[in-house]
Amino acid sequence: MSLDHVVLGLELLGTFAFAISGALLATRKGFDVVGSVLLASLAGLGGGVIRDLLLDAGVPTAFTSPLLLVPVLLAVMAVFLRLIHEGRLRRTLLVFDALGLSLFCVMGATIAHETGLNPVASVLLGVTTAVGGGTMRDVVANRVPQIVDPEGVYAAPAFLGAGAITLVLHLGAFNAFTASGVAAGVLTLRLLALRYHWRIPLAALRSRSRRQ
Repeated sequence: MSLDHVVLGLELLGTFAFAISGALLATRKGFDVVGSVLLASLAGLGGGVIRDLLLDAGVPTAFTSPLLLVPVLLAVMAVFLRLIHEGRLRRTLLVFDALGLSLFCVMGATIAHETGLNPVASVLLGVTTAVGGGTMRDVVANRVPQIVDPEGVYAAPAFLGAGAITLVLHLGAFNAFTASGVAAGVLTLRLLALRYHWRIPLAALRSRSRRQ
């Protein structure tokens, strides 16, 4: 399987996962189906749009490839028909968000590497691709974005995943299995963080008076 096919598969699956999270959030907020399409599109396509704009790659792929709209529409229909809903799986929204995060950090870093960016830039663009859509989704829905929410570990797994896949690319060992393995590692780390309530240290230590 060629690198292009692997990247396309990651993007389609990641778009679907993020779009599900957007449609579920629209349901939670009581939005209509138009609002669901909006949030699903922002979550599923937003990270890729930011990536393409930063790469100065011309018109973002989300606007030139109708294929990317398919997973968004499928996600909206799945939530609308209640094939996927919050009551069927605990923390369904966060699980699909974690899946999108894991796939997009790998896909974003891979595309950055293939355009000739240095390893540090590739990692940063991978993380930006991973967190961009979810951040846009949360801002529009008037919710604290996951990336700045102190109640969880979000960007750190994406950094590790983007760094790992950049190393794999540098070693010439990239294929469908290594890409899937890195994505699975990021997904597992994020889900464990949710399960065991892992936290990142706050930006500043709390004063003694506030602790008392």
